[in-house]
Order: sequence, then C-alpha cells, then structure tokens
Amino acid sequence: MTPARGTAQRDDVEGALAPAGPGRDSVPGRRIGGLDVARGLAVLGMFGAHLGDTGDLGWDPATWRALADGRSSILFATMAGISIALLSGGRDRLGGRELARARTRVLVRAAWVFAIGGVLELLGTFVAIILGVYAVLFVLALPFLRWPPARLLLAAGVVVLAAPPLTLAVGQYATEHDEEGDAFVFLLVTGYYPAAVWLAFVLVGLAVGRLDLGAARVRAGLVAAGSAAAVLGYLGGWLSTRELAPGERPAGIEAGFGSSGEWDPAWFAGAQPHSSTPFEVVGSGGFAVAVIGVCLVLADLLPRLTYPLASVGALALSVYTAQIVAIRVVEAESSADWGQWVRFSLTAVLLATAWRLRLGRGPLERLLTWSSQRVAGP
Repeated sequence: MTPARGTAQRDDVEGALAPAGPGRDSVPGRRIGGLDVARGLAVLGMFGAHLGDTGDLGWDPATWRALADGRSSILFATMAGISIALLSGGRDRLGGRELARARTRVLVRAAWVFAIGGVLELLGTFVAIILGVYAVLFVLALPFLRWPPARLLLAAGVVVLAAPPLTLAVGQYATEHDEEGDAFVFLLVTGYYPAAVWLAFVLVGLAVGRLDLGAARVRAGLVAAGSAAAVLGYLGGWLSTRELAPGERPAGIEAGFGSSGEWDPAWFAGAQPHSSTPFEVVGSGGFAVAVIGVCLVLADLLPRLTYPLASVGALALSVYTAQIVAIRVVEAESSADWGQWVRFSLTAVLLATAWRLRLGRGPLERLLTWSSQRVAGP
C-alpha cells in the first residue's frame, strides 16, 4: 500500500484550503491526488512570487521562474472552483437538502478563511494576502452550484469580457471619491486580486470539477484546451501590446483607475501578471487548467514521488498560514535571493509530509471540517 492510499483513509473529504472532497469520479473515501499536487504547486508558487524577484518571463531559462508570478494565485483560484464542485456532488450535482448543506459548509469555510486572512493581514507582512478574496469567491460561487459545465464556461466567458471594463469603471469612480481603500471595493475591484475578475477562474474550476476527472480523455482535454487558451491569451497579449503600447510593459486596467475622460485601449492590452486584462485572464486561466490536467496524470503515474507535494496541497491552509507567520517572525523580505524561497519551500514540504503521514489533516483543515459539519448538520 502506497503512502497516498494509506493516508487517504484518514484525511479524505476535506483537507485543503478550499472545501475539497472526494469526487464521484474517484474511489469512494479517497482524495484525488492530482488536485492536491496542483494545489501544492500553487501554494509554493505563490511563495516563490512573494519571496523572490521573478522579473519578466522570456525564452531564457533563467527567466522561467517568472512563471510563478500571477499564475500560481490564479491556479489557486481555479482549484477553489474545482473543490467547491466536488463538495457539491462532482458530476452528480446535489439538490434539495443536500445542496443546502453543501452551501452552508462553503459559507462556514468562507467565514473562517476570511477571519484567518484578517489575522494574517494584522501581522503587517509585505505579502498580499489572498485569503480575503478567496473567501469572497466562495460566496460568489454559491449561485452557480447547479449549473452544468457548458453553462459555467459560457458564464466564465461573459466575465472575461465584461468584468475588466466594469472593474475599470468602478475603480475610476471609487478613486475619484477616495473610496478605493474601502474593504468591499478593495476586495471586489481595486485590490491585488479583484474578485469581480477572478470569478472567471472559479467558474472554470466549477466546470472542470463537474467532469469525470478520472477519465483519460477528460485529462487530455484539460491539457489540450488549457494549452490552447494559454496560447490564445498570451499571443493576444503580445499582439495587443505591440499594437497599442509598443516598447512598454502595460500595467493593465489599474493604470486607468486614477484617470478621467476617454479610456486608453492600452489599459486592456497585454497579459502581464495581475493586470486583469482579458488576455491575462484567458492566458493564465488556460495555463492553470493545463497544469491541473498534467497533475492529475502525474499523481496517478508517480504517487510516491508526488506525495510530498500533494501533502502541501492537502494542508494548504495550514501551510499558507504557517509561512506567513514565519515570514513575520524571521522578517524575511522579497529579494533576488532565491535560496530563501528554496529554504521556505523545502521546510513546508518536509513538515507537511511528516504531519500528513502521522496525523492526516492539518490543524486548520480539521477546524474547518469540524465546524462546517456541525453547522450544516448530519
């Protein structure tokens, strides 16, 4: 029996930052290892973006560490959609009382994640804490739990096209009236992770979570469709930059928040990390889907090799929280020294693996599971 199988008996149902659960597509009582691997990549990638100077992505392999910037957090958001889909029935969408219970459990988790994120904000680190927006995305996903994959993807496409200009308009209004720092506006529009735009990733994740994730054709489809979307988005970003902002590095829609009058098309050009342009959403969202497809395959082919990374994903909330606290304690700073990120990552992998082998679910994951089940009822 491999470690992955043995531990799965103890920490099934929910052991990750999002409300993960065994899908109808998997063996009953077992986690889907590939999803934990993808979530673990997202966690370590976000810390790579925080702790290291990523620079700009190019053809030189030395620049490839820039892949972590922006794309890791988007992978994280996409995983939230998949996890919520699994919690609400996977391929067999829940209804009636069971759907109400699932929504209650998601709401309880959202409340805890929001509270934990607020505490981490009080530590005053340089890290842009994602948990507050993550909690908002949980809530925004609730009306979509009964939607089929095709409809979810259509809704995601509408968000891709409509959310950036709407976000820009609201951001301009908020800035003009000195309300850009308002908590509600910040989480939805003007923050580092604007939930109004990032809803697209959750909707795509919901659609993916409604599929048979154990089927080879589905996994191949995720890799192919995700790769095609990534090429389309990044190619469109490159072409739009060349046409609308040649020689520049477009800052995205945020560049227009403090402006009034006529809109500059260059605000919607490019696919730079955290630019919130349609090209970034399509490109980075497609990249996330392709990574998930690859991770699903790798976890099945190499369960022992991927187990440590999957352990980080299974204990994502605990690992994320612990590393933010560690950054505060050791007073770490973002720098070009990637040895710092390596040390943090190796520590996280070793501790998460040891904890999962010995105790199963992480401490914060246990808290979320217990409290949400208590509130939702049997």
